[in-house]
Amino acid sequence: MIEVKVRKTGGDSLGLALPQEVVDRLQVRAGDRLFLIEASEGGYRIMPCDPAFERNMEKAEGIIGRYTNALRTLSE
Repeated sequence: MIEVKVRKTGGDSLGLALPQEVVDRLQVRAGDRLFLIEASEGGYRIMPCDPAFERNMEKAEGIIGRYTNALRTLSE
């Protein structure tokens, strides 16, 4: 478990300072977007990518794999 401190960043906004080990593991840089996903146990998970986008890309890759020849013909 890693503890982070919530800080006031101006106006009504709050921010988190991520420790370097978290930054390294998530492979993020200043300005990158992170996604908070509600967890079934009531908390949140923080992710560097949108899981809905990832699921859609997995579906697309499956479709591309099944219809490679048709898609190649259509692209000509």
